[in-house]
Amino acid sequence: MAGRFDPNPFDEEHVNPFSVSSNLNLTSPYLYPLLVILLSRKSVYWIQHTAKNWRPSPLSHEPVGFNNHDPIDIPLDKVSELRKKERELKAKEEELIKREKEVKRREDELARAGVIVNRGRNWPPFFPVIHHDIPKEIPIHLQNLLYLAFATLLGLVLCLFWNLITLSAAWSKGGTANAWFVALIYFVTGIPSAYFMWYKPLYRTFRKESAFRYGWFFLFYMVHILFCIFAAVAPPILFKGYSLTGILPALDWMNYNSLVGIFYFVGFGLFSLEALLSIFVIQRVYSYFRGTAEIKRDATKASIRAAI
Repeated sequence: MAGRFDPNPFDEEHVNPFSVSSNLNLTSPYLYPLLVILLSRKSVYWIQHTAKNWRPSPLSHEPVGFNNHDPIDIPLDKVSELRKKERELKAKEEELIKREKEVKRREDELARAGVIVNRGRNWPPFFPVIHHDIPKEIPIHLQNLLYLAFATLLGLVLCLFWNLITLSAAWSKGGTANAWFVALIYFVTGIPSAYFMWYKPLYRTFRKESAFRYGWFFLFYMVHILFCIFAAVAPPILFKGYSLTGILPALDWMNYNSLVGIFYFVGFGLFSLEALLSIFVIQRVYSYFRGTAEIKRDATKASIRAAI
């Protein structure tokens, strides 16, 4: 048990840190803060003295390179020109996008209205002359009938081409040059006339299912049928009928040259088949037109009755 006058072991020793003693204790805890204060005062004095006498060195006039390379100096006018071109390109791009949207909108409107935009010439494939696309532009219930009409157009091309070949053979065997020139006129004018006068109107009529052009088709298709019948007979009216490969000149040529006579007989068969197929086509078209007209008339009557 501790005595009454024993020193307190937890009592701190009061030592004056600023007292000068010959016996300086280096392990005293007050020595290091004192040294720090003294050093800080000297540091502040040195910094102030140095700042008065220090001046920054002037910068060099030569540009400093980056990674030992010369700096890229872009003039301001070029930068502005590049920005101007960039704005122009953006404006053109926006204009093209706007035009594309406008064209797409018009095509959609035409498609909703039932009008099909012409996509350009695509037939025949090896040398496109006309636009012809039955599977995509003609309703499915009219495609077979239009294929038959198109077959009559191709049949007419074959007939007139064979007629020209036959007249060439006849000319080489003593025929007249005038008959050959008339056959050439048939070939050059007959095919475009058939396409524009009756096939194209029928194509447009079937595409829109409109009865407006039926009368035009019937008129010129009847002319086409009459021409085929006339060519199959070839009466002696123009150059004694030798300008067409009909039955009458075929019989005459059999007495002079059997080979040319056979050519004429083949032409007679082609014109006869063309006339028969054309008659079948006009009957089918007339039946469809009549049925459509009756349906429209019945619908009109029904709407009037409903209104009354």
